Amino acid sequence: MKRKAMQFLAPITLLALGACATPFKADVSRFQELPAPQGQTFTIRAADPADAGGIEFGQYASLVANEMQEIGYVPATSGQADMTVTLDYGVDNGRERTIVRQDPFYDPFWGYGSFYRPYVVRTRRGHRYVMGYYDPFLYSGFNRPYDVDSFTVYTANLDLKIDRNSDRKRLFEGKAEAKSRSNKLPYLVPNLVEAMFTGFPGNSGETVRISVAPEEKR
Repeated sequence: MKRKAMQFLAPITLLALGACATPFKADVSRFQELPAPQGQTFTIRAADPADAGGIEFGQYASLVANEMQEIGYVPATSGQADMTVTLDYGVDNGRERTIVRQDPFYDPFWGYGSFYRPYVVRTRRGHRYVMGYYDPFLYSGFNRPYDVDSFTVYTANLDLKIDRNSDRKRLFEGKAEAKSRSNKLPYLVPNLVEAMFTGFPGNSGETVRISVAPEEKR
């Protein structure tokens, strides 16, 4: 019976975890003078020469190419393309963040601001209650009024530029930035690409917060 119960609960647990998944949020800034798509051709190149020809870069470039095609542009197959798309991406080394989970000045029995209240003082003869000033940091062992949690937050970014090849005029500049507890580019870059092309090309000079649904919700 126990085994059957676990088999029954497992799908429910997975559904609960999926329901708790939070969307990927990115701040996207775009400046653009793009002409209306009329089948203009494009190529994609890496901003960092070290990425050029790499398999990882190729996967991210394919995501960008798919988005460009959905808008109405066409990948160049031969000859000179009308536009060049320059792609750059990265993630920093992260910064430590600290969260205090509960207000240290809050007492579950006396509420906020109740500094003059009974508290326990340990003596050689045992314990006694004293009415006076309660310092939550000094007596934090009583009622455990707060807890501290530390973790690392990483900042990932994606830069996208589009130039017209005939006169090298810059047609588009975009930047997507997101903070995450993950520093894995295979997770971050596809989400940043999707955020970049949400509402593309956007209003020039405007920065917007874009939420991308979790994988389970797409």
